[in-house]
Amino acid sequence: MERLSLNQITTKRWSLPEAIAGCAENGVGWIAPWRDKVAEIGVEEAARLLKKHGVRVSSLCRGGFLTGVTPEGSRVDGVADTREAIDEAAALGTDVLVLVVGGIADNDLAGSRQRVADGLGELAPYAMERGVRLGLEPLHPMQCAERSVLSTLDQALALAEEHPAEAVGVVVDEFHVWWDPRVEESIAKAAGRILGFHVCDQLVPLTDTFLGRALPGDGPIDHRRLRACVEAAGYLGPIEVEVFNAELWRQPGDQVLRQVIASYAEHVD
Repeated sequence: MERLSLNQITTKRWSLPEAIAGCAENGVGWIAPWRDKVAEIGVEEAARLLKKHGVRVSSLCRGGFLTGVTPEGSRVDGVADTREAIDEAAALGTDVLVLVVGGIADNDLAGSRQRVADGLGELAPYAMERGVRLGLEPLHPMQCAERSVLSTLDQALALAEEHPAEAVGVVVDEFHVWWDPRVEESIAKAAGRILGFHVCDQLVPLTDTFLGRALPGDGPIDHRRLRACVEAAGYLGPIEVEVFNAELWRQPGDQVLRQVIASYAEHVD
């Protein structure tokens, strides 16, 4: 269980202090906080609590939106926001910042992807100076319009390879890539640049393209096969359980964490 990390979105009802304490009490040595939860108490207090409880940060979620388009349709300065996120990641003691790159701007898919490339060009040197690596997380094609114009590991890796491996890599999230007929080949190709491995399952039938996720074992994904692929590619870091599921979010955090631990032990470990 030493590699299990709680991605905080899975226990959405918990504040960051509750999530950190819950991890410590249940023997989970890693956590992946979300920036909104960090902002509620401040970066300095978050770092203090992490140190107090001996819980390490596997990654910070998230920066990005380099296209300028958020899921809500609002426009943002993704480069400036990601610079702030890089500083937060460094202050929390993690060297991985997850990036969701943003949806399509002005109905221009090619132009939106170029904005991502341009943004990375500005951010990669800044991240390297602070000892933080930018993890490009491709999302399922059904989320291309509003969340990510990067839909496959191959696309993410092509952008990452324009920069040093110490600055930019990729995050393998099962929900988003398990369907790809090239997934095993793509993971192998990403050797040396895999910065995170996120596990969950897909609900069947899939009625919600965002919240249609489940704990490992409640869907069709072969977790151990994908874990073997990322490990063969050299990734031996924390494994985050990240589940977006409205029913799970209604449950108390301690109850959810017990389910996370059990499902991880049975289907991933």
